[in-house]
Amino acid sequence: MALLGITHLDPHHRAPKLKTNLMKVLFIDEYLPQEMLGIMWISRAIKDAGHQTKALFIPDRAWLEKLKEYNPDVVCYSVTTGMHLYFADINRKVKEVLPNVMSLFGGPHPTFSPEFVELEGIDGICRGEGELAMVELLNRMQAGQDYYDVSNFWFKHKSTGEIIKNPQRPLAGDLNLLGFPDRDVIYEAGDIYRNSDRKVFVTQRGCPMNCSFCFHHAWKKKVYNANNKEYTRKRSVDHVLAEIKDVRARYNLKFVHFLDDIFNLKTDWLEEFCERYPKEIGLPFDVILMANMTTERHIELLSKAGCVYARIAFEAASDYVRNAVFRKNTTRKQLVDAAGWIKKYGIRLGSLNMLGGPGGTMEDEFDTVRLNIECKVDHPLVSIMQPYPEFDIADMTKQMGYAVSEYDQFPEKFNRTSSILFENKAQIENLHKLFPILVRFPSLMKVAPGLIKRRWLQKPLLVSYMLFSEYMVAEQAKLYATAQGLKGPRYWAITDFVYRLGTKGVLRLYENVFQTLFRRFFSGQRAHRMQVALQMGDERVMAHVD
Repeated sequence: MALLGITHLDPHHRAPKLKTNLMKVLFIDEYLPQEMLGIMWISRAIKDAGHQTKALFIPDRAWLEKLKEYNPDVVCYSVTTGMHLYFADINRKVKEVLPNVMSLFGGPHPTFSPEFVELEGIDGICRGEGELAMVELLNRMQAGQDYYDVSNFWFKHKSTGEIIKNPQRPLAGDLNLLGFPDRDVIYEAGDIYRNSDRKVFVTQRGCPMNCSFCFHHAWKKKVYNANNKEYTRKRSVDHVLAEIKDVRARYNLKFVHFLDDIFNLKTDWLEEFCERYPKEIGLPFDVILMANMTTERHIELLSKAGCVYARIAFEAASDYVRNAVFRKNTTRKQLVDAAGWIKKYGIRLGSLNMLGGPGGTMEDEFDTVRLNIECKVDHPLVSIMQPYPEFDIADMTKQMGYAVSEYDQFPEKFNRTSSILFENKAQIENLHKLFPILVRFPSLMKVAPGLIKRRWLQKPLLVSYMLFSEYMVAEQAKLYATAQGLKGPRYWAITDFVYRLGTKGVLRLYENVFQTLFRRFFSGQRAHRMQVALQMGDERVMAHVD
């Protein structure tokens, strides 16, 4: 689910409210490593149409009581493959308490596997962008009108059980007309988001690339049949800066985290942004860049504007895996050049890597480690490739003769295990856990091939991966503190790491390795607070760990 909005930059503008019984919508989600922008955009559209929204995050011992107290008309979930059955179970509990509430599922899994609507307790699924669709649905429900033909939705008819499959409406056009995401809905439900110094922003929607492992190509072609111009949309610099100013005026904000897939998508936009941002905002920020679009001039501009951390998507060192299988359309030279410019201008270098691509060898996987070492990557992020439904990589994987788990057996955490049944699956998973350590300590490369063959090392390697990732997050925290002018021993990376280890790292170890003991030792509200801290991470840059 994703957009609607207002026609100017006033974030507090509301469309005229309908006179009779407004509809109440509840979003249920887990605590995630950062604010949920999808919920914020949907909530903005719903509120602008005169309805009411609220969010509820789990774990929460009192969540059923809060559900009954709010008594929503509609409950919404945004789910990925791997988490879809978990939230279907949550929804069944909701239906036991509120049997007449409408339950709607959106996000990647229902968009690409809309037959999910057939599961017990699910009333409808939303495919693709959901703001306009949600507003039309709520307005019809409020007026007592039939809603089974609302575009973007598949519904299960209440009386007959028939599945009604509606077509897609056009993509949202001018992103400046969408208003600002409704942060209140998230911050009122989770003060850990509101109180964080670091908040997330997006400046665009869509991506022109055709990467086989990413949802964008499937969303663009298989859901909307759109071209790149229709699908890839960018907010104006005016609109982006106005939102950041509004957030800073109303909330705690010291660091800006841009989530755009390709921040340097348009050079003229980037030049205007980098000229105005330090004058009008002046906060440190981080970005993701596309290597084949990156020039040294881009990095120089970003450095002067206040960028302190930039990530480049390496994905794989093998030209075959990276370009023929993953369809990244980048050369190794472009990756090395972009990484070199980032280091040259004093920006912390992060890399995005993926192991387990079909058609690759273990030597290819180790070559990806070597590429990171060659580029002197400061913060290597690595995931395990998952062939999600409707992604071209899913078809490619099966055509190569690899067996793939059923979607209901996909891992909840995409960076723990592979859903592809490789012969060397355990080695790939072990190398994944060693990956960031090898990049930072290249001398260990000579023993790595032997280590990853030891199945009994899976748990120790997982613990090592988690601890080292904690240390890299501590390094990030020091970077943010330095950019904000904060100094002293409290902000040293080693100090922060010890603090994290003492207050969170050990608990994370207990949760993952000794879960029964963890639950027995901690109980009540204290356990809830600890679970939330474990799930989120203090700096919310822990998505690659969690």
